[in-house]
Amino acid sequence: MLTDLPNVLTLSRMAAIPVLVALVALHRPVGDCLACLLFIAAGITDYYDGKLARVRQQLSELGRMLDPIADKLLVGASLMVMASFHRLPYASLYPAIVILCREILVSGLREYLASFRAKLPVTRLAKWKTGFQMTAIGMLLAGDSTGELLHLQWLHVGALGAVLLWIAAVLTLITGWDYVVTGLNHIGEHAPRKVPNGNIAP
Repeated sequence: MLTDLPNVLTLSRMAAIPVLVALVALHRPVGDCLACLLFIAAGITDYYDGKLARVRQQLSELGRMLDPIADKLLVGASLMVMASFHRLPYASLYPAIVILCREILVSGLREYLASFRAKLPVTRLAKWKTGFQMTAIGMLLAGDSTGELLHLQWLHVGALGAVLLWIAAVLTLITGWDYVVTGLNHIGEHAPRKVPNGNIAP
């Protein structure tokens, strides 16, 4: 049910998106800092919604559907709003594009494989990718203005976030290729096969 706590946490990530976008649009150090904190809070809910669902035995198909949607909306909206306000330094727009394309590709592949009741397991490397990606986006949202706000002008948060986003993009390409290969293997296993008499086997 939507009122189950895990689902409420998932929905809160979606609700946070317009607030986060508005904070970035302010073009103020305080807004950048609050956007970063909001993104961190949303990331924490991503961890706890799944954990609470297992502990409370509130696992549901609705939750399984909403969770990845909320994650991808949050990441996509954050990257797009930063791109629109030129907040992706050191050519980090390119890894952002790679990340968004990979998310769309994997989502489509998962949806297609669902018709075969097949799943794409989340690998350990994919979890590392997510960790680098979320940390990078949080730092990019904070930007160098947060360092100025804290009177730490030497703290180049945006630059570090850009480096981490490039690392996340490399991991994205590796894990994305692994998912494509796994998906194609599933498709090959379920594809119709010809039998000697010319008919098509299911």
